[in-house]
Amino acid sequence: MFDRFKRSFALVRASTEVLRQDTHLMLFPLISALSLLLVLVAFALPVFGLAAFDGLGKRGLYSIGFLFYVVQYFVIFYFNTALVGAVMIRLDGGSPTLGDGLRIANGRFAAILGYAVIAATVGVILRAIQERVGFIGRIIVGLIGSGWAVATFLVVPVIVTRDRGALDSISESSALLKRTWGENLIGQGGLSAAFGLVYFGLAMIVAALVLLLAPLASSISPVLVILFAVAVVLAFLACILFHATLTGIYSAVLYRYAVGGSGAAGFDGNALGAAFLRKS
Repeated sequence: MFDRFKRSFALVRASTEVLRQDTHLMLFPLISALSLLLVLVAFALPVFGLAAFDGLGKRGLYSIGFLFYVVQYFVIFYFNTALVGAVMIRLDGGSPTLGDGLRIANGRFAAILGYAVIAATVGVILRAIQERVGFIGRIIVGLIGSGWAVATFLVVPVIVTRDRGALDSISESSALLKRTWGENLIGQGGLSAAFGLVYFGLAMIVAALVLLLAPLASSISPVLVILFAVAVVLAFLACILFHATLTGIYSAVLYRYAVGGSGAAGFDGNALGAAFLRKS
């Protein structure tokens, strides 16, 4: 068990090293977030004009909801594929650019779309079940959803490196899960716990500042209040982008480990040598 923790944290350290050398990788989740915002606006505007959907009925609204899920998942997987593709170039000793990642994603368009449809279908089914069962049933559905997330964690790296269809990529990701069960859970759990502490720390700092400044509210300039609010939002957004980027990098690094990668050019040989040892 101790060795499993050690390997997991070595993989996380290797992921952090990738991000340290290529901080521009955070552009991928940033563009993804902006694209998701546009998708939300594109779907929300006509929905709020409900007159346009009066004749669709409940089934039609469900269809639009499913389409929204598909588009949303496609955007997420597309930019995750671009991110992982760029990371793979770095792990092979190259110097990836934003364009390199996007070209890789463009070349995997069909697989990404197929995976988005499957993920949206699973998501809609789980949500529908969750709405119709009791408290215990919701917990069970939540566990099923968590299991799905873990089993498909390596789908994007498989799509990038194997250029396979969605179903084959899901199958291979599940098979690789058996070889990286501990590393997957510990690594993901470690990242989530670490960033959870960061978010909590930021929230506590903001709360403390608000309490300290509350008595002086009448004498504080509205401009300063706005600047403070903007700074808080930017701080949380920076953490979210860093978290999303590191998670994508970790999936690529974990995949290299899972398939027996023995190292990567351009990094500390001792650190990555430990990170990419083949699991016995």
